Amino acid sequence: MESILVKDMMISLEDYATVSENATLFEAVQALEEAQNKFNQNRYQHRAILVYDAKRKIVGKLSQLDVLRGLSSKHEEIGDFKELDQYGINADYIRNLIKELGLLKKPLADICRKAAVVKVKNIMHTPTQGEYVAETASLNEAILQLLVEQRQSLLVTRGKDIVGILRLTDVFKKISDLIRA
Repeated sequence: MESILVKDMMISLEDYATVSENATLFEAVQALEEAQNKFNQNRYQHRAILVYDAKRKIVGKLSQLDVLRGLSSKHEEIGDFKELDQYGINADYIRNLIKELGLLKKPLADICRKAAVVKVKNIMHTPTQGEYVAETASLNEAILQLLVEQRQSLLVTRGKDIVGILRLTDVFKKISDLIRA
């Protein structure tokens, strides 16, 4: 796997769902659907949308969970649940907290209408240092980074520019193929 490079496995930005940070959730969901329709149907579907700024530089990522969180009337109060696990707060406690806060109490159709006004920049995830990998890195290096950082994807860089995304699903498929061989 040392001979396999990240650039051989990544999906370029042109083939991935992207949206402006000023877009609404509705526009982001549309962009995801359009990218899916154009994407190679033999590969796994996209599970996130990359977010760009006015200079067309990638500045964030919008996951499926971010979209659901953004539709909540109190999405600012939800935060990142996986961080709570390290403090011994379990899933049952979180479910009760969501009920107490009144999150997602309205009918689903009413909640989904909110997608027309919620801005992507207010709910997107801003990548941290551990979420980038160079396009010239080996697949071994990328796998180690995915494991250590516990990420579903890494943003692929060429110099200071983000040129694509390396998804865990594609890495797993490659590993599966190699195991079977």
